[in-house]
Formats: sequence, structure tokens, C-alpha cells
Amino acid sequence: MAKKQTIYDVARVANVAISTVSRVLNGSPYVSEETKKRVQKAIDELDFRPQVNARKLARREAQIIAVALPTFTTPFFNEVLKGIKDRLKDTDLDFIIYNTGSATPEETLKMFLDRGIPDALIIVSINIDNETSKRLKTSGIPVVLVGAKHDDFNYLYWNNYKGGYLAGEHLIKMGYKKIGMVRSHSKSMVADDREKGFRDVLKTYNLPLDEIFFVKGITRKHSGYSEEAGYESVQIMKERGGLPEAIFCTNDAQAIGVMHALREDKLRIPEDIGVMGYDNIKTAHYLGLSTIDQKMYDVGMMSIDRLTTMIKEKDTSLVQSEIEPKLVVRNSSKHP
Repeated sequence: MAKKQTIYDVARVANVAISTVSRVLNGSPYVSEETKKRVQKAIDELDFRPQVNARKLARREAQIIAVALPTFTTPFFNEVLKGIKDRLKDTDLDFIIYNTGSATPEETLKMFLDRGIPDALIIVSINIDNETSKRLKTSGIPVVLVGAKHDDFNYLYWNNYKGGYLAGEHLIKMGYKKIGMVRSHSKSMVADDREKGFRDVLKTYNLPLDEIFFVKGITRKHSGYSEEAGYESVQIMKERGGLPEAIFCTNDAQAIGVMHALREDKLRIPEDIGVMGYDNIKTAHYLGLSTIDQKMYDVGMMSIDRLTTMIKEKDTSLVQSEIEPKLVVRNSSKHP
């Protein structure tokens, strides 16, 4: 029996994105004539017959959604994707992942859109500039932002300012006076808000902001939200003259690197130095790492709930939600 051809085969032969094939099959006007001809030629050559409900095609309902995000290899984004995947089981939608990379995600997202507009789109932790906003609004497709804000789009946004404030306040209430921070290389509202909340709480409690303890690791992978960057940050602090009493890390991966570096130096956590993370990834529980819970899995599910409502009910109203962080106290920050 001959192998059944799929939409993935058509995309491969036509050298286009799967979402572009979907748009062509749905008769979308947002695909160039040249691309349409290339896709149709691949369909004819492969004798491809889409197994799609005719009523769905006639109504031009979404069939494939795209999820664009800076990486899918870190625990944070893995949890968001798990929520998306698990909620999609309750729908008749398929999804593709587009990895923009963490270096220039905004520009890479534009390149993705150049290849063809998907049926619907979830954008995770990528800022939307005016050019991208205009293109998305012109396309008319359902869009949900996760971890980013824009006045013209539905979004689920974490309150990063409050998260940074909660983390700092917890360390202060545990009795730590000299507190440092591992920052990221990310130039984003997320990173800025998280750091601002942390700095503001130190000011509120009249504690010193010693800049020698506000450091970034050398490694730029994942914009500095990595174990390597956390490990390097401890070395940088020591080179600058010593270590603080506690270290706030802007994600759990950094905190894992920090804990490894401290234990190499025979320092006890929390007896000699406290450590605070951010995200509440699964590993944090087993390491006894205090952290800020961002409910990534739940937010992934919520993004699909909103998107499917927009698709099925043609709901054009804006739903813009802020996700409140939750302090999770474990052993790593319990001041002796």
C-alpha cells in the first residue's frame, strides 16, 4: 500500500511552513500567488488529499495553530508547552512550534510571519513592536500573547514586579541584610519589572543596594537564564570582593548554578548563604529551593482556552489578564 501523504510532506516538497499549506488549503488571501502555485504543485505531485471536514473548510476555521517562543528546551517553556499540548487534546486543533531563539526573537518572529500567516497564533515571551502588531491585525487571525503585553491583543501577563518584590521581601523577613541578585542579559519588560520590584523592596526596608552584588553571568545562552550564568555569577561576586548573605536569582536555572558554585566552595545553604529562585520548576521542589511560582502549566492551558473561544465563537473582545505570583518557601532561604 502506498504511503499516505500528509500536510507535512506537502510543506517539505513546497519548501514552506506547514501553516502556509494550511492557509492555501483554506483559501486564505494572505499568501502570495507564487507561493500558492508552489504549494498546489506539491499537492498535485503528491496526490495529497486532506482529510478535513468539509464544513470546517467552508467556514475557514482554524486547523493549525502556531506557538512562537524563544526556546523550548528550558523547564519554564516546557511547562507552558505542556499546558498548551494537554489542553489541545480537548480540541480538534493541531499545533506547530516555532523556535525564534533568544538572541533576537522579535526579528525572527517577523521572518516566521514572512513565510506565511498561521491560522491562529500564541506568542510566548516575545515583545510585539508596531510593525508586527500591524501585520497581525491586518491578518485578522486570533492571537494570544503569553508573558508580553500589547493594548491591541489578548494577553496573559505575569506580574513580574510583584514577583521580584515578594522574593526580596521574603529574604528580608528571613533576616538577611546584604542581598545580591543574579540578573539576565534579556532586554525585556519581564526582566526589567522583576529587577525593579526587587530593588524597590530593598529601598522600602532601607537596605543597601550594593551594585557589586548585582551581576550577570558571562554565558548568554537563553539570555542568561541558565545554570552556567548562575554559576559564573558567584565567581564574579567573589572576584569583586566577596559574597552577600543571600542571592536572589531571576529564574530557577540560575539558582541551580548558584547552589552548585556555593557547594563547591564548601558553603552551606542556608546556614552560610541563602538562595532564592524564580519560576517554581519541578526540580526546585527536590532541591529545597525557595522560589516564586508562576503557574506556567496553568497559563499554557489558559492560553488555549482563550484562543479556542476566539476561534469558535468569533469572539473579538479583548481579554487581558495579569497572573499573580505566589511565594514558595523551602529550605534554601531559611535563615538560621
